Amino acid sequence: MKAWASALDPTNASGIRFLADPTGEFTRALDLAFNGGAVFGGDRSKRYALVIEDGKVKQVHVEPDNTGVDVSTAEKVLKDW
Repeated sequence: MKAWASALDPTNASGIRFLADPTGEFTRALDLAFNGGAVFGGDRSKRYALVIEDGKVKQVHVEPDNTGVDVSTAEKVLKDW
């Protein structure tokens, strides 16, 4: 995530926080995990983006096929924001 944040927002000007979930605990709490064992070797996170303002989730963008890039891209999320 650090490398992704550095590449996309090197000066931290966007106000976007890039957060990782290395144990999957957050992902499971949101019910956004799926069994990717056949391809990825275990549970994985669906691809999603959250818009959070003042500690409250305002928007949730979850890819319908778990891994695609149709609804969770930065362009789509920021367009709806």
